[in-house]
Amino acid sequence: MTATARSAPGTGPRNGAPVTAPARPRRRLRSGALVPWGFVGPFLALFVLCFVLPILYAVYQSLIQVRRHGLFGEEGRETVFAGFANYARALGQETFVDSIGRVLLFGVVQVPVMLGLALVLALLLESASAKWPGFFRALYFMPYGVPGVVASLLWGFLYVPGLSPIVDVAGTVGLEPDLLGPDAVLWSIANIITWLFVGYNMLILVAQLKTIPGELYESARIDGAGPIQTAWHVQLPLIRPALVLTTIFSIIGTLQLFAEPQILAAFTVNIDSAYTPNMAAYNSAFTDNDYNVAAAQSVIVALTAFVLSFGFLWLVNRKDRQR
Repeated sequence: MTATARSAPGTGPRNGAPVTAPARPRRRLRSGALVPWGFVGPFLALFVLCFVLPILYAVYQSLIQVRRHGLFGEEGRETVFAGFANYARALGQETFVDSIGRVLLFGVVQVPVMLGLALVLALLLESASAKWPGFFRALYFMPYGVPGVVASLLWGFLYVPGLSPIVDVAGTVGLEPDLLGPDAVLWSIANIITWLFVGYNMLILVAQLKTIPGELYESARIDGAGPIQTAWHVQLPLIRPALVLTTIFSIIGTLQLFAEPQILAAFTVNIDSAYTPNMAAYNSAFTDNDYNVAAAQSVIVALTAFVLSFGFLWLVNRKDRQR
């Protein structure tokens, strides 16, 4: 026997017409899927507008040249592709190359000192015997709230002989420091940067220290570990990501040094218009009116920061893989 399927009423073929499958409803985009883009969209728009596009425009400007015809450009001008000619001109400026070497020396000395002070302050404030840690955290962080221009003016007057109590006190013990001299002015700038950012880096380290479970401290205490051993074997390994982060921020900030030497230049002749790479690019753009070379200098500074930051991360990760 063969069974024949019966059609449901109203669904069978009529007059020999073939049976067609019902049309599938189109998938409608649920409104809930758009909610994340509503939050991320403004950030992405501002990120592209304020970060990506300026970088691309700077790269574009570094690869072109504007040629003016006539003595003052009265016969017109044209934009031509220059390739790496602007980069060659930028690296051909001895003052610009010297400025890069100067900030690299600055970073090699200043960054470890600043982060070392920030680490010591963070460990002291998070120790069990610390008194009034909230008050001292706010006190150490307070200099970061002072704008860099104001801080540079403040310290500039503290460096000037005849106005500086620091110089006067040193004179009472027979010392005559020239804090704005050719050999000391770079480290006077380093002092300003350290004063400004020690508290900022300290707060990042304190935030990481607060994530360490209390059970680890209790275990270290039971094992007989003292404060120094606890800091070395428990706290430092666990706040390593924060140390890496602050180091990268400091490397980038070192190459961006601009406001402090620019302000101190009014107090001494030992800071020229190309004392740092950013000052050199600013001078090329707004004094020499050579925006293409300034763009090339800016790209070189950015690439240097990227290479140093990436190299530091690679070195840190390489040590982790070897363990």
